[in-house]
Amino acid sequence: MRVVRTVAELRDALAAATEVGLVPTMGAFHAGHLALFRAAREENDTVVASLFVNPAQFDAAEDLAAYPRDEAGDLAVAEDESVDLVFAPPVEELYPPGYQTWVEVEELSRGLEGAARPGHFRAVATVCCKLFNLVRPRRAYFGQKDAQQVAVVRRMARDLNLDVEIRILPTVRDADGLAVSSRNSRLSPAERERALALPRALATRDPERARELLDGVAVDYVEVADLEPRVLAGAIRVGSTRLIDNVVLEGETR
Repeated sequence: MRVVRTVAELRDALAAATEVGLVPTMGAFHAGHLALFRAAREENDTVVASLFVNPAQFDAAEDLAAYPRDEAGDLAVAEDESVDLVFAPPVEELYPPGYQTWVEVEELSRGLEGAARPGHFRAVATVCCKLFNLVRPRRAYFGQKDAQQVAVVRRMARDLNLDVEIRILPTVRDADGLAVSSRNSRLSPAERERALALPRALATRDPERARELLDGVAVDYVEVADLEPRVLAGAIRVGSTRLIDNVVLEGETR
């Protein structure tokens, strides 16, 4: 496995690559990332993972500072999963001095996470657009847990005529039902037990019933979102940790 940190190194490493699969990540790899790596490995000749904690996606400096980082551990995992190339640039490589160009998917970035985290999806769309332009993947892999992000990236690629297939994999859950997330490591055992209210509530596929089951929990939202596919999405806060999740409403009319 090769690790590169500059755009020049990345382009040189991929000069002769064909049928590239890209897994964009912010590190802190967990079972969800492994599922993406494995799907990319099955479907492509070359697998590239990006490892970049995108500062523009965070609306608070303390949240950015608290984001879990373990580059050495992540690189070991990526190598074990037969990733061919990891692009791990410093911030200034993607946002050099004077940077001022952003990609914004207007309608899909509103509401839900967009309302709770202003500017978040502008940052997601921008960094994904940059990665697609740099890596030129045939396919890019994302998890269904971040349903609104998936919708934003898919629309961005479609509207900008980017020649990339957006592949979405089902949400990976731990045995207790909690969707895997790098943020789960910040939960104490008692907080994790309280967090399980979210997947249990969403499993009803009924927004009113879900809200009832979340009574007593700090809820940001529980809403049906008309994305592709339609989902019942929710976000809660447990202690200092904010968690999101969703279930697909295939064929539901609610």
